[in-house]
Parts: sequence; structure tokens; C-alpha cells
Amino acid sequence: MNRWILASSLLSFAVVSVHVFAGGPDVHDPLLAAGASATLNTYVSVLWHATTAVLLVDAVALFVAAVHRGSRAALVGIVTSQYLAYAALFVGYGLHRLGSLLVTPQWIAFVVISVVALIGAWPRPTAAASSSLAGPAS
Repeated sequence: MNRWILASSLLSFAVVSVHVFAGGPDVHDPLLAAGASATLNTYVSVLWHATTAVLLVDAVALFVAAVHRGSRAALVGIVTSQYLAYAALFVGYGLHRLGSLLVTPQWIAFVVISVVALIGAWPRPTAAASSSLAGPAS
């Protein structure tokens, strides 16, 4: 079990919880109450719940990467690419439209989770490789 990637998975599950339990009342519900058309409200809900599903799948993918070495690099690569893209969107729109990174701090979570996962996925020398790098024993 890779503890770094497991930690990134647990952090991802925390993001899912925040999205569902804090983001729903703070973002999704007010968007629905804004008086847009039924069609636009449908898209808002589909995109909101699709985001929930993607975040949940990403958290599970990181868990699988933590326990299965064979799929580790691919899963961590896919999830961190996605998370860093989300971070870039929050940074870009936060700066461009709001003039601040503090209004949309979600980018911090996506960067932290990505860094933690990438630390776990970084190749480390094995004991045999370490001893062979030290040279022959005298």
C-alpha cells in the first residue's frame, strides 16, 4: 500500500464531501433559485452532479492506485492531470473575473492532492538497486 497515494485518495474523498455537503447549499441551490429556465436549471443540475460523480471516481481511482502498483502510474497520471486542469480553471477564472485567488480557493485542494499523489507515484530505488549503486562490498 502506498501511503502517499492513499492520503491523496482520502483528501479526494474529503473534497467530494465538501462539494456535496457545503457546495450544494452554497452554490447549486442558489443557482437553481436564480430563476433561470427549466432547461438551464437542468443543465446546472446535470453538470453539478456530473462533477460529483467525477470527483468520486477520481477518489476511488486514487485508492486503487494506492493498493495496486500495476495501475499506479496511469491512474495517478490521469487523476492529477484532471485535478491540475481544475486548479488552472479556478486560478484563471478567479484572477480574470474576480481579481483574486481567494474567492475560489478550490485550486489549493486540487494542487495539494496532486502533489501528494505524485510524491507517492515518484519512482524510488529498490533496496537491491540502492546497494548496487553503492558499489561492490569489500
